[in-house]
Amino acid sequence: QRQLEESGGGLVQAGGSLRLSCAASGRTLRSSGMGWFRQAPGKEREFVAAIKWSDGSETYDDFVKGRFTISRDSAKNTVDLQMNDMKTEDTAVYICAARTGPSFLTGVFARNPQIYDYWGQGTQVTVSS
Repeated sequence: QRQLEESGGGLVQAGGSLRLSCAASGRTLRSSGMGWFRQAPGKEREFVAAIKWSDGSETYDDFVKGRFTISRDSAKNTVDLQMNDMKTEDTAVYICAARTGPSFLTGVFARNPQIYDYWGQGTQVTVSS
């Protein structure tokens, strides 16, 4: 069964940077869009960023806008999340997701976790003060 695997998590000081990567294991995953979510202890899963595979259109949560950048590599079939100027509030498990449905819209549509068909296990990101 196709799955997603995240990598790149770890410990970073506030103001530092990390780069997460998400790759499909097994057969090539043909997605219309991919997203990153995060879940902190005791909190609900929340949207971070998403990208439309066909044209690279991006959507960000307001809290990470200007600090995080999502990108895709069509050749490698991976999606990365570059996180800069990190804050302690960014501490969470970061989880990537993929939608294999025929359409993908940025904005409100991409923020909805129910549109995604595949999820990774997550990678821990800890930001220390």
